[in-house]
Amino acid sequence: MLKELSIQNLAVIASAVIPLEAGFNAFTGETGAGKSILIHGIQAVLGQRVSRDMVRAGEKKAIISGVFSPIPDSAAAILAESAEAYGYPLDADTLMLTREISADGGSIGRINGKTVPVTLLRQVGETLVNIHGQHDNQILLRPDRHLDVLDQFGEDNSLRLCYQEEFQALQTVARKLGQAKKSEQQKQQRILALQEIMTEIAELDPQPDEDTLLDEQYQQAAKAEQHSAQVTQITQVLTDGEENLSDALAVACEWLNRLADSLPDAAPLAERLRSLNIELRDISDSLSDCAGNPLSPAEFARLNDRRNAVNTLTLRYQTDANGLRNLLEQSMDEMEQLQSDADSLAELAEERQRRLHVVTDLAKQLSAYRKQLAQAFSERVAAELAELNMPKVRLCVQLTQGKLTPSGMDNAEFYISTNPGDPPKPIAQIASGGELSRLMLALKAVIAKRDDIPTLIFDEIDTGVSGNAAQKIGRKLRQLSTHHQVLCVTHLAQLATQANHHLLIEKQSDLISTNTQVSVLTPEQRVHEIARIMSGDQPSELLLQTAREALEQAQQKKT
Repeated sequence: MLKELSIQNLAVIASAVIPLEAGFNAFTGETGAGKSILIHGIQAVLGQRVSRDMVRAGEKKAIISGVFSPIPDSAAAILAESAEAYGYPLDADTLMLTREISADGGSIGRINGKTVPVTLLRQVGETLVNIHGQHDNQILLRPDRHLDVLDQFGEDNSLRLCYQEEFQALQTVARKLGQAKKSEQQKQQRILALQEIMTEIAELDPQPDEDTLLDEQYQQAAKAEQHSAQVTQITQVLTDGEENLSDALAVACEWLNRLADSLPDAAPLAERLRSLNIELRDISDSLSDCAGNPLSPAEFARLNDRRNAVNTLTLRYQTDANGLRNLLEQSMDEMEQLQSDADSLAELAEERQRRLHVVTDLAKQLSAYRKQLAQAFSERVAAELAELNMPKVRLCVQLTQGKLTPSGMDNAEFYISTNPGDPPKPIAQIASGGELSRLMLALKAVIAKRDDIPTLIFDEIDTGVSGNAAQKIGRKLRQLSTHHQVLCVTHLAQLATQANHHLLIEKQSDLISTNTQVSVLTPEQRVHEIARIMSGDQPSELLLQTAREALEQAQQKKT
């Protein structure tokens, strides 16, 4: 619960430390004294939206702190989860939330003295305090909140929790399936590209380092062809041509032989020419042998075609022969994965269908449970409204079914009938401000034991009511305070007398400034304040006695 609220420089409040107690805390004061500022201060601590206009005139910043003790489990869980990230100390019994509002805009949140995001303040604050104001009937006027109220009334929420768990699992599968379907077209395009890659490379069947080997073979074949041509030309000159050297030497040798009879020195020369011719033919044979055997035109053409084919693919895929082999292997692996993904897509579709059946069945069970719950809820609210001087008002829950949502397949809306025989209508169409306040209070009373938020704040919930109805509202607030800490800003004595802790909000002004102070009233001061509420300033002794008796009667009924 909220143990203490400290305020500095918030609007007309220069400085205030407000102690609060368990049970029913009532705030009273004259109109314009600053009761709404108190609510704004609490909202600021809880991480709600604030304005720099809230900073007291002439000051740089406003500081509001709230001390809470004990800490509910829901808040403790949030605090434990974020403590390490933001470095704030944890205390099992006490929590301090602080909000600084700068006059030049912006604000800072703190938990136990350490700076935290304001969103974290809000998250924690939602587990600590629930504020219901005169113009804040969101639960009643917003049908989207009615189903939560009905479920909160139910003692067993295991079915809803089970449904929500299965629904979340269904959403996860559906999201994966949607993503898979969305990328299916891209996958098909990729499959076509992979098929083309694999077909081209598989048909070529490149061997390890084949591009390098083919280049070497091509160069060797080209050189062999060039060498063969050159050797042919040389051998033609030496031995094969029409006017080759070998034939010329043979003719010269024959001529010398003819001269040998008449010219004895010619015979040795003829022998030398014959030896030279033999050497010449040996040189010609040796040239042919060293030139080797060049490829046939058909073989060279095949070599050239293979080399061109390999080079074409290496250029296309910007790699070499080994890279083509790796690309083929990678493409095959990717194709296998894509085909596996296609199988996974079918599995996801089957799983989604299976989970949809489970969720739908749970939603039907939840609907049946809510129909039973709605009847009991309506009866309990009617009983509470009777105690709040609205015996003829009946509330019913209109349940309709729609699509599956995180809450089930149900839509709920509260309808009321204000007079016997009148057909029920939506609350927003027929309820007055005073009726809304009492309806809200009835709902709070019905779910009080199941609501784990420790502090409830009512800002002028008594607007539009008086007399006996106001007295019953006061009693109902007192009843609520047995399960929650209740803070109520009121202008009616019937409510203030029911409180066990009474605080006065009063404004003091001089020629320089205005300041609002909050003080805890003593029993005698309470008598004077109750009397003032009843008739205004300067109450008579008779009125003071009436106020004293009203307080005593309220206290006796409390005991």
